[in-house]
Amino acid sequence: MSEKKKESVLAGFKAFLMRGNVVDLAVAVVIGAAFTNIVNSIVKGIISPLVGAIGTKNLDVYTSCLKAPCGVDAKGEPTGVNIMWGSVLNATLTFLITAAVVYFLMVLPMAKYLAKQEARRKAKEGVQETMEITELEVLKEIRDAVVAQRGANGGPTPGARDAF
Repeated sequence: MSEKKKESVLAGFKAFLMRGNVVDLAVAVVIGAAFTNIVNSIVKGIISPLVGAIGTKNLDVYTSCLKAPCGVDAKGEPTGVNIMWGSVLNATLTFLITAAVVYFLMVLPMAKYLAKQEARRKAKEGVQETMEITELEVLKEIRDAVVAQRGANGGPTPGARDAF
């Protein structure tokens, strides 16, 4: 591979990595991985004990047997066909808590902030537009006054227009 082609490939790769969406995605993945630990701690420390007050702390023990005999044999292997709906419930609760925390602590405040910024921007544009309209109206009034003054003085003298 020639040196020039190697440089262009590396330059293209660098440009790809430095694009905003790639960097943002990498940051989101890292933050998401760290956030998963927080959510899992909330589920294990708060939600599971609350559910445990009704039943058991470990949701994974909730199962239904489809084909008997369900259990574990002497070798430690499961027998029968178990539907482990407790695990599904645990994963669903984890997802809902994650979604709620992300929405209420990240999405909602950011949406309110962006809406406030947009309102400020529109208000600022409205003031500038009002100022531009007012300036235009003043210039029109000056023009009308000059035209009226020329008309009151008998109009422009012949050839005066050509002088300009």
